[in-house]
Amino acid sequence: MERHFDEELKNLKQKLLQMADTAQGMIGLAVKALAERKEPLASEVFTLEEKVNRTEIEIEEEVLRLLAVRQPAARDLRLLTAILKINNDLERVADQAVNISEIAILLMKEPPLKPLIDIPKMAVLAQKMIKNSLDAFVRHDAGLANEVCLDDDDVDRINDQIFRELLTYMMEDPKSITRAVDLILVSRNLERVADHATNISEDVIFIEEGKNIKHHLQERSGAGSK
Repeated sequence: MERHFDEELKNLKQKLLQMADTAQGMIGLAVKALAERKEPLASEVFTLEEKVNRTEIEIEEEVLRLLAVRQPAARDLRLLTAILKINNDLERVADQAVNISEIAILLMKEPPLKPLIDIPKMAVLAQKMIKNSLDAFVRHDAGLANEVCLDDDDVDRINDQIFRELLTYMMEDPKSITRAVDLILVSRNLERVADHATNISEDVIFIEEGKNIKHHLQERSGAGSK
């Protein structure tokens, strides 16, 4: 019976990894659609969203079944609870990719505002954070999870830099405002992707060490003091 439960958990983790790969790939496609102005890439993101949504429902139903049938305690309970949260975070990552793709299609109808340098850089870092957060989950690696949490600061810095640069464009040329705001929204969506990776990493630390580090990280970055 115990070995069967382990197999069920293994299958759940595998589904999460597949979902993470898809969501991470969607971010790459969405930003590529934006940078290369290719609508078919954006359309591919919309198709992949359906796959992610189906997987999210399957994982949620399986976790709820295991909670009811197995009635796990301690570590296994923490694991299943974290899987539910990670599942939700990955679905939100896919949503961010869809948002970026929708903005990309709108921007394709207008002349390019500027060469995209920081947004693709930010996307690569956010994708890396998603990958590392899931690697930490699979490897039970709280140290790697903590590194992901710290990487969020780099994403925030790039996000701030993009905002300041685009604000300058808007001040110098009012005709650029709509396009600049759209790019700011892209940057903000990527910042949210990094936030979801951070959430996953915090869940990994909770699973492995049984402690909630969210407020400690905020205090260390100066963002969460009360």
